[in-house]
Amino acid sequence: MSQPLRALDYIVIGGGSGGLASALRAARHGARVALLEPNALGGTCVNLGCVPKKAMWYAAQTAHELQRAREYGFDIRSGVLDWSRFLARRQDYIERIQDSYRTRLKESGIEVIPARGQLVEPGRVDAQGRVLEAPHVLVATGGRPRRLTLPGFEKGMLSDDFFDLRSCPRSVAVVGGGYIGVELAGVLHALGARVDLYARSTLLSHYDEELGQALADSMRADGIGVHLHALVPGLRELDGGLVLDGIEHSMAAPYERVLWAIGRVPNSRCIGLENVPLSLDAEGHVQTDDWQNTSVRGVYAIGDVTGRDELTPVAIAAGRKLSDRLFGGQDDAHLEYANIPSVVFAHPPLGMVGLTEAQARQRHGDNVRVYRACFTPMQSALSDHPQRSLMKLVCSGKDDRVIGVHLFGPGSDEMLQGFAVAVKMGARKSDFDATVAIHPTSAEELVLMQ
Repeated sequence: MSQPLRALDYIVIGGGSGGLASALRAARHGARVALLEPNALGGTCVNLGCVPKKAMWYAAQTAHELQRAREYGFDIRSGVLDWSRFLARRQDYIERIQDSYRTRLKESGIEVIPARGQLVEPGRVDAQGRVLEAPHVLVATGGRPRRLTLPGFEKGMLSDDFFDLRSCPRSVAVVGGGYIGVELAGVLHALGARVDLYARSTLLSHYDEELGQALADSMRADGIGVHLHALVPGLRELDGGLVLDGIEHSMAAPYERVLWAIGRVPNSRCIGLENVPLSLDAEGHVQTDDWQNTSVRGVYAIGDVTGRDELTPVAIAAGRKLSDRLFGGQDDAHLEYANIPSVVFAHPPLGMVGLTEAQARQRHGDNVRVYRACFTPMQSALSDHPQRSLMKLVCSGKDDRVIGVHLFGPGSDEMLQGFAVAVKMGARKSDFDATVAIHPTSAEELVLMQ
């Protein structure tokens, strides 16, 4: 191996959102930082996740709005998305983000090394033959789509492959009832595909049960086949298409495409764990405490590789807090993982912050009270395809402290953020009641529940 490069304070393995945020914050505090990333900057979120997915969601939303516009009375002809034109716009946007990262990294004096990093020992990292040394090393290597050893698995596509599509398939089977499955099923359906979704249990099992059921009902009403408690043991070709084994088929199959959306696994296998034995869970996630410390002194981990709230803003916040603690003199800086809001960009979207009703009842028993509002939003009621929204407040204690907010319906993604602040501050139901409603909106239902 070569001699060590310039003296460093911090080595960041992984140039995704969390690693970038931590590196930039550390450099702001004056630390000398090296960032190792063999692929495109931005990681999953920018290149194969949040950003391109949300772009496709906007395209799908536009398709829905065109339909509603015709129902309202606008003289608009239906059209098919020009995928190549839209994908060019999507890629231009991604490249602008990457350019911004490169500029900020250069201005911050961070050394970017396009290599895969492997831990040699605490404080030493091999960057494909180049040795880096620093007292602090961060593992932020993210995750990847799960693969299974099922017959014919390779005939289907993973979520990463979705972004390589250059046209909309005529028919798609989506296997998986998590957020990736329901999001991509909704996008493909809105853009013209015939879609069936197969989930091994219910939809969005980590969300409030009522929201998952409301989404399933809404998807069915929209024309998506939703099949719950469906196990798919394999995949095979038939009559020029793809057929799912173990599923009763009528008019649904064969499919042009099958999308496996069966979860994600951590990228913890190629980071030198044989040299630095970090503690892992059964899935291979790097175990950390609430300060992002691993079992090895001087080695830290954030983001999807840890399996804790696998959301981009969580990785960013954890990475910044860690750098504040290590280099900014803020000894108590760490991310509080309670009451983190999350949204699923289905059609329509849904989101939550705090505890589900089931979690609340398990934790607080008979002290839990639940308030609901089920209604048809005005914009939907004016169309030929009215769609119901559902909102829930989960409260606890004599003062009705709001410990869970659950939203399903148009605008849920945008309105949740402010209510997440209220939950974080310990708001009570009476605080919601005392807030004057904004009429006519869907959000007003949250302060009018009885």
